[in-house]
Amino acid sequence: MIELNRVGFTYDGQATPVLSDVSLSVGEGELVLFAGQTGAGKSTLLGTINGLVPHFTGGHLSGDVSVSGVSTSSRPPREFAHLVGVVGQDPLAGFVADTVEEELAYGMEQLALSPQVMRRRVEETLDLLGIADLRRRALRTLSGGQQQRVAIGAVLTTHPRVLVLDEPTSALDPTAAEDVLATLARLVEDLGTTVLMAEHRMERVIPFADRMVYVPGTGGIVDGTPAEVLLDTPIAPPIVHLGRLLGWDPLPMTVREARRKKLTLGPPPVRSVTVGERLLTASGVVVRYGPKVAVRGVDLDLHEGEVLAMMGRNGSGKSSLLWAVQGSGPRQGGSVRVGSADPQSLSSAEARRLVGMVPQTASDLLYLQTVEAECAAADAESGAAQGSCCALLDRLAPGISRSAHPRDLSEGQRLALVLAVQLSAAPRIMLLDEPTRGLDYAAKAALASMIAALAAEGRAIVVATHDVEFVATIAHRVVVMAEGEIVSDGPAAEVLGGSPAFAPQITKILGGPWLTVDDVRAAVAR
Repeated sequence: MIELNRVGFTYDGQATPVLSDVSLSVGEGELVLFAGQTGAGKSTLLGTINGLVPHFTGGHLSGDVSVSGVSTSSRPPREFAHLVGVVGQDPLAGFVADTVEEELAYGMEQLALSPQVMRRRVEETLDLLGIADLRRRALRTLSGGQQQRVAIGAVLTTHPRVLVLDEPTSALDPTAAEDVLATLARLVEDLGTTVLMAEHRMERVIPFADRMVYVPGTGGIVDGTPAEVLLDTPIAPPIVHLGRLLGWDPLPMTVREARRKKLTLGPPPVRSVTVGERLLTASGVVVRYGPKVAVRGVDLDLHEGEVLAMMGRNGSGKSSLLWAVQGSGPRQGGSVRVGSADPQSLSSAEARRLVGMVPQTASDLLYLQTVEAECAAADAESGAAQGSCCALLDRLAPGISRSAHPRDLSEGQRLALVLAVQLSAAPRIMLLDEPTRGLDYAAKAALASMIAALAAEGRAIVVATHDVEFVATIAHRVVVMAEGEIVSDGPAAEVLGGSPAFAPQITKILGGPWLTVDDVRAAVAR
């Protein structure tokens, strides 16, 4: 189905090739996971499959890429639309219509399918992805995870023979991610669709993958079964790190395989935190968008030194609550107090000094040409001493060039820059909305260290995320939302350990209160 023969690629203006002498053959009906650190070349490699690389990116491509016997160098990407469907990292960037139903139909309109076929496929896809209730919603009103499911659906309706997906589950809650992956596996099994998927959260995809391609960032690739490739890769899901720690051979790839291993450990860990004074109190918060109620009378308190994770399915109200608490978003009812002040009644600059906010797309807050300019603007806007933002950035992510353009930074570096910009106003409360989207394991570990350092300084940190493994690493307390209400609030081990949907891999294997490989490592050391 797909043949790459000695493929090399170099971007314009760069001396070092991103891909070098890559050969790969993918058959019909295979699900292949592409993994590697941010910037290693996964997206570039996937972009060669339908000719977006180099037709739209520029640069020099050597070797040959063919799909179903047709070379991508012989035709423009639009002539591969019926063969190859592509879902990028940013769903909004690919939308062309206004509503969900129109977006699902758009690709079929371009292929001149009959109205009857189009209507049937739209209905099938709405049911397949569990988004039938969104059919008439405006795309811009959807949550990030809902947008991602619509983007996948818009490609599925065209029935391509090859599906290329770049981080398809990064904005999805655990249940929605499993549903989408199960749908893709069913397409592979029942229709013979070939699926190529780049994904940082490997623990989600490995049980479904036939093969794995590791892109180390040196130009080449490592190809094999997940068990073969993960024997010694520097990045791996928690279950593999657990197997390496305990010397299991073969390494388990699924929770079921790991649970069959015999394991004797000491007493389970106790994760405790001493919180300080209450920094924020929210009472009866209500948020509406027209007739839709996004947050229903929520009460929430935050304490110094506490890391709180906010979880829940897509559209449950997490982002709406964060923006309402920060003061920039709508709030039709209830009160928020930071000390004696309500952030909503203050100017944006004054509110930032109380509550800092990093949105889902952190780069939305970056608008200047260099890192240095962004930091200087942050110091000026917050009234901080000159150089404060740069000093914060050096502490959060050392080594970032002051002259670099913010858009040229990696996802993790951009996130660190936005954090530094927000922290320059010295807020005691920091809210982060889906901060791990697009981050590899190393970048997430660096972010976890940043969050721990901020909490140690006495700040209260709230992280809204679907990344259960990240929550297991950082959180002292977990809040779960559903239908705009808080349905669970308690210690991380208690909430995660008591929920099959939100339990991390180590908890599924060993039970609560085990949350991370580090917990097991400490027990083994004892």
